Amino acid sequence: MCGIIGIVGTSEVAAALYDGLTVLQHRGQDAAGVATLDGDRLRLHKANGLVKDVFQSEHMARLRGRVGIAHCRYPTAGSEGVDEAQPFYVNSPFGIALGHNGNLVNTESLRRELFETDRRHINTGSDSEVLLNIFAHELQEIGSARACVDDVFRAVEAVHRRCQGGYAVVSLVLGLGVVAWRDVHGIRPLVLGKRESAEGTEWAVASESVALDVLGFRRERDVLPGEAVIITLAGELHARQCAAPAQHAPCIFEYVYLARPDSMMEDVSVYKARLRMGERLAQKIQRLRPDHDIEAVIPIPDTARTAALALAQMLDVKYREGFVKNRYVGRTFIMSGQSERVKSVRRKLNAIELEFRNKVVLLVDDSIVRGTTSRQIIQMAREAGARKVYFASAAPPVRYPNVYGIDMPAPVELVAHGRSEQEVETLLGCDWLIYQDLEDLIGAVAEGNEDLTNFDTSCFSGEYVTGMPEGYLGAIAAQRADSVKAELRDTVIP
Repeated sequence: MCGIIGIVGTSEVAAALYDGLTVLQHRGQDAAGVATLDGDRLRLHKANGLVKDVFQSEHMARLRGRVGIAHCRYPTAGSEGVDEAQPFYVNSPFGIALGHNGNLVNTESLRRELFETDRRHINTGSDSEVLLNIFAHELQEIGSARACVDDVFRAVEAVHRRCQGGYAVVSLVLGLGVVAWRDVHGIRPLVLGKRESAEGTEWAVASESVALDVLGFRRERDVLPGEAVIITLAGELHARQCAAPAQHAPCIFEYVYLARPDSMMEDVSVYKARLRMGERLAQKIQRLRPDHDIEAVIPIPDTARTAALALAQMLDVKYREGFVKNRYVGRTFIMSGQSERVKSVRRKLNAIELEFRNKVVLLVDDSIVRGTTSRQIIQMAREAGARKVYFASAAPPVRYPNVYGIDMPAPVELVAHGRSEQEVETLLGCDWLIYQDLEDLIGAVAEGNEDLTNFDTSCFSGEYVTGMPEGYLGAIAAQRADSVKAELRDTVIP
């Protein structure tokens, strides 16, 4: 999961791109970059770190131009070094910069094709650089002397034929403008916005609508699965379906955890979807234990708050804030390395003892992945004096890795993989564990848009909508193992 944004404006866009990245920071805390078009030159600055640390006043001053793209990175397997910061750039043809959210599942075969057939060299471990070079090669093969709309659409069609996986892309093509497209299943999100200024019409594309909101753009619609949009330097919008229709299956984990609650995705309010998750979880509790003894519902901040509030209201139980969050510690889910996650939980959260003492509490989290955080939080609740600690997950058991751009670990590191819910309950150390049913999760999201009938639920169901190349899951599991990541970090030169 990464954050991407592109703008074609009527005035300088660097500051707007920066502001857009800051509200997409939750999608990636590892690195950030901005590329702008300054006449016939491309200006680029990127580095590891948070957006506020990567860009200083001297960098912003050099990022001139009224057209640009930006990216904040969340590292997935094989893409953690300094060189992996995006946007990437190639100078042939025309000059192209590209940022990407997602993950290709046929990267290795594409690498071989690029080297052996396309005669292009890949310099990093990032599949985003692979995707950029596929796009550049296909555009170069067309052989036009200058970039034009029809040629770019043809190149995107070729990208879809060759690339397999989940991806949302924003790119700059020198001499043309911003080009953005989405994978044929619409797994990763991409929204289009419009703003009228005194000088004319401005356009933006972004991972989430919240980035458009803060910049004053009106959300027009989602970019369709398999669709490409081109926004020319003159501010003209062109859109074309560049792939044959496929099963529309947006990632349901966006609604569970990844997206901000104030975003709209596929015409569904993330906030309302999470409210409905809480309501359906409450209904399950009422079915299983109509005479439950829960005295307080306490969310694990921040993502679970919305679901926990709705759950408490439906159960007619007090909602309480029992944990205070340190805002200066990043999201533990996207931290690389188990030891770092373990250390971060108690730095991140502190229990309010009065809300636990001698009470039966129901802790609510958005999901349970490794179980490391959940286990420590349950122990903190006991140490604060809770008489009983129940634990509810707004999502079903995570039993399989997500391969479309979310760095969920190897299956053996998932606490629910190969275990029953009772076994997970014992491992976490809670008195009762309640998971959301997958059907209820799907219903909670789909209720917001009757046209949504399918989702990517692979991390819960093990069903991968794109299919999987032979041996891919085993290879990605080896890459994502914490022990392997630790070895890689030890060999990286700062």
